Amino acid sequence: MIEPAMVSRALTDLMMASHVATLEELPRMVAHHAGAAGLLDVAFFVVDLQGQVLRQVTGQGIDAGAGGIELAVDTTVPGLAFQRVDLIAEPGRSSGREGSRRWWVPVTDGVERLGVLRADTEQDDEATREALRALASMVALLLLSKRAFSDSYARLIRTAPMTVAAEMQWHLTPSSAFAGRATTIAAVSEPAYEVGGDAFDYAVSDHVLHMSVFDAMGHDATAGLTANMAIATCRNARRQGAGLVRTSQAVEDVLIEQFGTSRYVTGLLADLDLRTGRLTWINRGHHLPVLLRSGRWPRELRCSPGGPMGIALGLPVTVCQEQLQPRDRLVLYTDGIVEARDADGRQFGLERFIDYLVRHHADHLTVHETLRRIIRAVLDHHDGHLDDDATVLLAEWLDPDQDSLTP
Repeated sequence: MIEPAMVSRALTDLMMASHVATLEELPRMVAHHAGAAGLLDVAFFVVDLQGQVLRQVTGQGIDAGAGGIELAVDTTVPGLAFQRVDLIAEPGRSSGREGSRRWWVPVTDGVERLGVLRADTEQDDEATREALRALASMVALLLLSKRAFSDSYARLIRTAPMTVAAEMQWHLTPSSAFAGRATTIAAVSEPAYEVGGDAFDYAVSDHVLHMSVFDAMGHDATAGLTANMAIATCRNARRQGAGLVRTSQAVEDVLIEQFGTSRYVTGLLADLDLRTGRLTWINRGHHLPVLLRSGRWPRELRCSPGGPMGIALGLPVTVCQEQLQPRDRLVLYTDGIVEARDADGRQFGLERFIDYLVRHHADHLTVHETLRRIIRAVLDHHDGHLDDDATVLLAEWLDPDQDSLTP
């Protein structure tokens, strides 16, 4: 029988032992300490950048995954646990031990889905399930503490070579999902290994959620550098107390200083008051944001555009406002989403994009699972490879089901 005191002791010992461990040492350490608490044959898997496969962290070989198992997210029981963010027991005695059960548990940092954990247990009771959740939470914290300085982790979650521009983008952007103050955010960029000119950013400061999406001219390393400078300047100005207009002007000034008027970015910058739902935003030559009222009824939010940042057009920048209601979803995106074309030249289009958002909301999917499926649909529409970067940032205000987003 799994006892809470044993689990607590095992997790404490694991945490203390992990301080000077590398990523490669984690599989052995986790399995050893979990076994002391009655959780057997433990292994864990991380999801790739595009959310398509789960790869086992073995600690063997240069990639930390040599000799490990790879599982599809869309067609396996572990993938189902990942999609639903829920504990799932495999039917039958899959572990091979008489009377034991094999479990798959999502590994999450808040609502950022890192992968899944596998474990065998002799019982199926609430104490066992709580022990599995606790171990998965500890594994998430250990992965977070090691991945920032682990090339092995970076290799493991990649299924293709990455360009220099994409390397810059992935190291600058925040995580793909966040939840706090009853607000949930998810974001994605494609093509994951070749993204150049697109970038997204978000941050929470007390009661304000800051969001931005940028689309830089071009699709090369210079476009990536332009988008990186836009994000860095935006953060720098914001952290010095600048409002939206001054922040966008700072971005323009820096780009002109570096490139003259030969490089520019379009963008949306927005602030959401998390206490009141008051949304304030500006449009610098970008596609209009979409509001999904209660996640179902879509409309574009109109705002007179200022000029793109970096070409000194001198157009006025209008600050626009909208009052959100509970469960509203705000969607910021770049043109690569709606302009992706199929073999016959037909665009994916805004109407189809919005329809996907509404239908997946009706299926009660989380915002991050919704985006994973939508970006897959966009890629499939374009035969698996985009000619332009495609980025979406989706934020839901006052999500009443936020507690269900973690296992």
